[in-house]
Amino acid sequence: MNITAADVNKLRQMTGAGMMDCKKALTEAEGDFDKAVEILRKAGQKVAAKRADNVTAEGVVLIDVSDSGKTAKILAFACETEPVAKVDSFRTLANDILQAGVKHHAKDVATLMGLSLSDGRTVEENITEMIGKIGEKLVITEYAHVEAEQVVSYTHSTGKLGVLVAFDNIQGADIEETGKDVAMQIAAMKPVGLDKDDVDPAIVQKEIEIGMDVARQEGKPEAMLEKIAMGKLGKFYKENTLLNQEFVKDSSLTIAQLLEKTQKGLKISSFKRVQIG
Repeated sequence: MNITAADVNKLRQMTGAGMMDCKKALTEAEGDFDKAVEILRKAGQKVAAKRADNVTAEGVVLIDVSDSGKTAKILAFACETEPVAKVDSFRTLANDILQAGVKHHAKDVATLMGLSLSDGRTVEENITEMIGKIGEKLVITEYAHVEAEQVVSYTHSTGKLGVLVAFDNIQGADIEETGKDVAMQIAAMKPVGLDKDDVDPAIVQKEIEIGMDVARQEGKPEAMLEKIAMGKLGKFYKENTLLNQEFVKDSSLTIAQLLEKTQKGLKISSFKRVQIG
């Protein structure tokens, strides 16, 4: 069958795939456009399977905060290389995915992947198709929904790091400045939990084991090892839980004290730090 340049260009406009890929797909499909589109999608699935174990250390983190400031969503859409992360089609798809999550109030990745975009196909199908076009592994590494009286966001200049902080018990106070300061603190200091009770028990146990091993190597008596490790754990909580961290702009205050200074009773109910790479 004769495949014309016009046919190839039409399929390219429909799918965004390369000219040679479109010509090959149309030839294999004997000119049937629907079959050609399906062939291109399957090609994307094959690329995805081959590159499943590849590292995705580049990409973009996007945030959407509602007009009311009470809800927000954060998305990390990752790829393998920096040039791909800068491609317009990659960034457009990332934004389309996030906006689908906003529109349909999706709260987790599984729900998000099943949502339909403007072309009628799901998020998952669109990602697979773009993998076929670009030839790299593409993946949603994180997606989260945050809800509170007021959600404050921060996006780092690299575009690969974003933070959401949920504040409650605001009582009409202007917390924008404090909110930004706390969000930047989270970005820089990487807290593992809001307070000590929020830290993953596995992390706590690991810190205790490390503390005991260090004390043992220092020649401390075996009977004292656990007590020494628990002392080190207190320091770990101070350095790695948000409310107990020293405020980077004023080391005389902890974050908990900063909140109280801003507005008596002001609370952080949750936070989300998302980073690619």
